[in-house]
Amino acid sequence: MTDLLLLHTSPVHVPVFDALRDRDHPGAVLRHLVAPELLDRARTAGSESVIPALRGLLTEAGAGAGSGPGAVLVTCSTIGAAAESLAPALGVPVLRVDRPMAAAAVRAGRRIAVLAALESTLAPTRELLAEEAGERPVSIRTHLVAGAWERFEAGDTAGYLARVAEAAGSVTGADVIVLAQASMAGAADLVTGPVPVLSSPAPGLAAGLAMRSAP
Repeated sequence: MTDLLLLHTSPVHVPVFDALRDRDHPGAVLRHLVAPELLDRARTAGSESVIPALRGLLTEAGAGAGSGPGAVLVTCSTIGAAAESLAPALGVPVLRVDRPMAAAAVRAGRRIAVLAALESTLAPTRELLAEEAGERPVSIRTHLVAGAWERFEAGDTAGYLARVAEAAGSVTGADVIVLAQASMAGAADLVTGPVPVLSSPAPGLAAGLAMRSAP
């Protein structure tokens, strides 16, 4: 099988996905591309503004070339939809990491609570959940975790995850909780409340590897 290219907007995701590969998919070949400027641009000018830069980066990385990656997995929820729109032009599958999580969420129940540390993530996640729900009636409530992103940017991972876990533990009236950003995944293990908590890295990586083209 050919390799999987992972596009990140933060370097913190690289060891997370490598660890998941080692645990769940030994032998799989991952290539990492880190472009934090894409998130900065999307936050100031909107997610569609990054499409030209995205296409350039992925083309330069070999997406669409015969010897390039078999698929692309984009781990940033803010730019996920923009990246997926490039799949026809690139000629390889492009998957946003949170799509499998969203599909699982709408199967889990009608009342979905979305937690994000970054406001620019909320609308794309809501739209993705509505898309995955299709004709199923769902109620989507979004929550911005105050102060969490500042801790993430400061490198305080433990404090960041603790804030997210605290927010998740206070959610009521939901059938399932969605952690909208891949960086939140570690908080799922810290939540002690009764509502199931879904995160995106593990199911996203499994789906990305399954999409790889045959050599």
